[in-house]
Amino acid sequence: MTYLLDTNAISAVMREDGRMASWLSSVAAGDQVVVCPITRGEILFGLERLAVGKRRSELEAKARALFAALTCEPVPPAAGDRYARVKVARQRHGLPLDENDLWLAATTLAIGATLVTRDADFREIEGLAIVTP
Repeated sequence: MTYLLDTNAISAVMREDGRMASWLSSVAAGDQVVVCPITRGEILFGLERLAVGKRRSELEAKARALFAALTCEPVPPAAGDRYARVKVARQRHGLPLDENDLWLAATTLAIGATLVTRDADFREIEGLAIVTP
């Protein structure tokens, strides 16, 4: 099984959140935990916004270590097809979703992964498997 980490999951890892650490330690040996360019970009954007200083440097080091340890799955062409369907379905139900979250959901569906997130907005997306550590 492949697990794709959402931005809030990566943030939890960087904060050394106990629930996230426990979940990560429970991932089966044959399973894969990955990120994608969307979450990578959101994390790096958040770091760029921080004032230069000790806190930013520490978080940048954690992010570099985490990104070096995890495979970054590309956004496949099939994610565009999924994106269109998910966005229309959300709009028809009056449930807007951030564009990056739409692409993240579409990428997760396209690669057949399970999204690791604490964001409740993803629960309403048909066919999207999620884990909430």
